[in-house]
Amino acid sequence: MVVYRFLLTPRWLGILALTLVAATVMVLLGNWQLDRYRGRTEVNERIDAGLRMAPVPLREAVPAPTGGSGTAGPPPAEDKIWTRVTVTGRYDTANVVLVRGRTVESKVGFEVLTPLVLADGTAVLVDRGWIPPAPGGATAQPQVPPAPSGEVTVVGRVHESESGSVTVSRREGRLETRRIGVPQLARELPYPVHGAYLLLDEQTPAADPAFVAVPVGHANNWQNFGYVVQWWLFAGMTLFGYVWVARREARRLSGATPQGPVDRAAPSTPA
Repeated sequence: MVVYRFLLTPRWLGILALTLVAATVMVLLGNWQLDRYRGRTEVNERIDAGLRMAPVPLREAVPAPTGGSGTAGPPPAEDKIWTRVTVTGRYDTANVVLVRGRTVESKVGFEVLTPLVLADGTAVLVDRGWIPPAPGGATAQPQVPPAPSGEVTVVGRVHESESGSVTVSRREGRLETRRIGVPQLARELPYPVHGAYLLLDEQTPAADPAFVAVPVGHANNWQNFGYVVQWWLFAGMTLFGYVWVARREARRLSGATPQGPVDRAAPSTPA
């Protein structure tokens, strides 16, 4: 082991420190991706469970708003997102919201949100589905199929409010936005609004067939799992690389060590 004493030199101690730091960072990155994998897996499981479950009343999944007109209620708990719910009310066709730039089956169009006003005067936004734009371009406002009049019973899945920058405008008498931010949309409406919206699954009376159901995409959790394996392999390769280089250096030093002289008897000199 004498030949490995070079590992205690400042240069090699510095190399070891950098190697350990790099490997530690890679392991931590792998752990972070593992957390993301677990989180996305839970989301996918909730999506699948929501498709199979019998609908529950809206208030079992989404808290009632407690503020006044133009305010949004608290968001649902994380484990309630994608819950299948049922609720009865009347559509407010005077405050239809068009959500532009939404893609379904590789086509860009609009999702149509219509407030469903409940008996207690609160409302929940219902995404009735996707429709193509009018002729003239992807932003040309479509002809929206009318919502049923009178009492309507909706079955849908709870969708959390979308994050990011949300701008709400009024064009041609209709509210229009790019992202479904429930608090921002609530400011434009004359009643308290629940803190999540519903993706329509079923409706009584039946929904207009012109609408295309908005698909629910599963999160790509296996991509995160691949990153976990990648970062942990990199960490292992970094440590292996240090050991391999150290062994190569040890062999080099061992080969360069001069051999001691051979002790041979001197030949006798004739008298």
